[in-house]
Amino acid sequence: MTSLKDQAIQNALTGNWQKAVAVNKSLIKENPQDIDALNRLAFAFSILGRVKDAKNTYQKVLKIDSLNPLALRNLKRIGDLKKIKNDVGNAPASPRMRVTNMFIEEQGKTKIVELVNVAQPSVINTLRTGQSLTLSAKRLKIFVLSHDKQYIGALADNIGKRLTTFIKAGNQYEAYVKSAYDHRIIIFIKEIKRASRLKDQPSFISTSERIFDPDKKLRKSIASDEKDYEEESSEENEE
Repeated sequence: MTSLKDQAIQNALTGNWQKAVAVNKSLIKENPQDIDALNRLAFAFSILGRVKDAKNTYQKVLKIDSLNPLALRNLKRIGDLKKIKNDVGNAPASPRMRVTNMFIEEQGKTKIVELVNVAQPSVINTLRTGQSLTLSAKRLKIFVLSHDKQYIGALADNIGKRLTTFIKAGNQYEAYVKSAYDHRIIIFIKEIKRASRLKDQPSFISTSERIFDPDKKLRKSIASDEKDYEEESSEENEE
């Protein structure tokens, strides 16, 4: 049987925020000092637009651990309800509906992917569903960065290699956080512009389809994408 903690984590990963609230409340009822559950509950509240409840819950965390970095960081981020609304869209709908509408899939133009070689949980847990991300193409790798250029993770090689080629050819993409918790982050990628030379080439294909690879280049795997990204960025700055 799945434990309540596992259910809470799974609800966060799948974006089931109402259920996440209920499960984390159950955990807190069992143990009012459960800081992880309190932080998850506060995060779910913030996604649902319940800013006051989120603040109150983060404050409960700080009463237990006055230096808790996650609570301190997120309290600053949710100080303004308007900021949260801007992160997920301005349509006059519920936060849950706004976020859901962001992730409408379109065959060949969108894809939901789980990142590999992700950053530390202290970084991942600051991300919010609907938050925009930056795709940075370097050689045959796609690194995923936050708005302030902080490393978040990378696309798997099979997708990264393809998108690198397409970006160099003129395609443009947007990326958003779909779910993020601890060591896992799932993002939504959307093609927003297709180069004329690629008009008949979808950005994303099923694994059974042939991969379009005009350059036929191979790339050796790396032990750590985060280290690779930092090294390549350092080289560019020196130039």
